[in-house]
Amino acid sequence: MSSSPPVSPRPPRSPWQLVYGAVLAARRRRLAARATRAPGPVVSVGNLHWGGGGKTPFVLALARHFSEAGLRVAILSRGYRRTSRGARVVSRGSGPELEVAAAGDEPYEMAVELPGVAVVVGESRAEAARLAAASLAPAPDLYLLDDGFSHAALARDLDLLVFPADDPFAGGRLLPTGRLREPLAAARHADAVVLTGADPREADAGRRLAAALAPHGFAGPGFASVTEVAPPRLLAGDVALAPGTPVAAVAAIARPRPFFAAARASGATVVAELDFADHHGFSEPDLRAIERRARAAGAAVVLTTGKDRAKLEGRLEMPLALLAVVARPEPSFWVWLDERLGRSARREEPRP
Repeated sequence: MSSSPPVSPRPPRSPWQLVYGAVLAARRRRLAARATRAPGPVVSVGNLHWGGGGKTPFVLALARHFSEAGLRVAILSRGYRRTSRGARVVSRGSGPELEVAAAGDEPYEMAVELPGVAVVVGESRAEAARLAAASLAPAPDLYLLDDGFSHAALARDLDLLVFPADDPFAGGRLLPTGRLREPLAAARHADAVVLTGADPREADAGRRLAAALAPHGFAGPGFASVTEVAPPRLLAGDVALAPGTPVAAVAAIARPRPFFAAARASGATVVAELDFADHHGFSEPDLRAIERRARAAGAAVVLTTGKDRAKLEGRLEMPLALLAVVARPEPSFWVWLDERLGRSARREEPRP
């Protein structure tokens, strides 16, 4: 199936949409006017959708790229639905220091997946950046702002806006009749847009995304990022799952359909699909219900996402397997990013 971005919707005309959009735009201007600057360059990754969008794999790819370039990276995240409060260090680069409930599922996943990269959570990302600078030794060279597009209270050097290929414009409307948290016109504040989950056969998908957003005021470049799925692996022993193994696919993510499709294409035999609300915490009754449904369907293994792994690992009687996804942005994106970030960093150098 083609992942081509459709022609973007026309700007909404309803009074509610126009008023709501104007209020959001005024809020963004107010926050940006008094934004706090972090101790180093900030690269923000965000989207306009409520949930989903392929942000986490893309943030992981960025963190690996910067780390491999020799930069000390700190990811700043809100830690949505975590039980802790205030700014907290989740990882100093050697794995999680907090339980998943206190860290938040996505920061915890990043801490597991990114050796050498720090992860700090905080409702105020400016406070999280200050904590990172004060408590990490050596201090970070670069701050990677996760889900940061709408968090205009922290100044950023680059704003990257991601759009999922299977639903890039979310109907083009704000709540309650749409699925956007900001209007498409907010894309004009982004430095670049990225189509996540793009079809690798469509080399110009990123360019066409940028063109579709041009009527809404966006004037930057567009890039495509392909999502690759690693073969499923059993967590016990870290061994490959045998092809054809009957599995129950379990996901508590905003956009479960791509995960279920990837599970079906992974070589496993998906006999059940269990979908929970995004960031769901999995109570003991939930765990027992998962196993009942999995066994009733004939599953031998529960297959889950990287985000849900920590919330399920060690809590099920059935074997647990991981289906990991990796974002692969097109090569031209890395060239553009390094050039732009280098230029931003040079602007930050103190004058003699």
